[in-house]
Amino acid sequence: MKLGIGTYSFPWAIGVAGFLPPRPMTFEVLIDYAARKGISHVQFADNFPLHRLTDKALGHLKGLADNNSIKLEAGTRRLTFDHILSHLAIARKLESPFIRVVIDDQEFAPDTDTIIETILKLLPYLKEAGVILAIENHDRLGAGILEKIVLRTSTEFVGICLDTVNSVGANEGLSQILPILLPYTVNLHIKDFVIQRVPDKMGFVVKGAQAGKGMLAIPELLEKVNASGKCRSATLEIWMEREKTMEATIAKEKQWVESSIDYLKKYIA
Repeated sequence: MKLGIGTYSFPWAIGVAGFLPPRPMTFEVLIDYAARKGISHVQFADNFPLHRLTDKALGHLKGLADNNSIKLEAGTRRLTFDHILSHLAIARKLESPFIRVVIDDQEFAPDTDTIIETILKLLPYLKEAGVILAIENHDRLGAGILEKIVLRTSTEFVGICLDTVNSVGANEGLSQILPILLPYTVNLHIKDFVIQRVPDKMGFVVKGAQAGKGMLAIPELLEKVNASGKCRSATLEIWMEREKTMEATIAKEKQWVESSIDYLKKYIA
């Protein structure tokens, strides 16, 4: 398993709805940063939509990655046949071993049978391309349902992109989902976090943290993931509250990324 960064390592620098920097981070800057930090994998997710790039730009991205000995990983959201098929072509062009996908999108939340039917329709194309569909545990669907989707489609060409915090949205903790999803996990999203009471004591909030400074037991997690033998890469993701200004937010985000990388390099090649 190799250490990677991605577009959700720098969500504020790339741009969040209603908070778009005047010069959003480009893929050239992201690849250059990975190269300077000795990171071998870079993942592009739905906050940096690859399908909006021209073929020439995609070729430029692949060239930059090759020149810096970086492996690219493609990602998107919205599990429909046409959308995933278009990203399969992108994954092949970038030589991505998988397509990380969040099933849901705005006003789009298919039921389990529809998800399975769509994947079964996609399977011949995934097999022909040799690309895995890596489904992220993202809020709505519990681990048991995700396992059902994998088992009813393909354990070879359908896997899991396992995020360390997202399943809180499905009322499930990491210790609950790991035994179920780890056997199918091809990519790990390392997102450290803290859970704190609100000042009036009437409830809790889940917040991001720098890797190694939150509640995520990273060494133990990595030991379990490595033992599974299937996970290809561990991608750092950052949840960070915004500061008062855009400049301060982006500067703090970069500091969090660098601190997190320094910590994770103790445990991941």
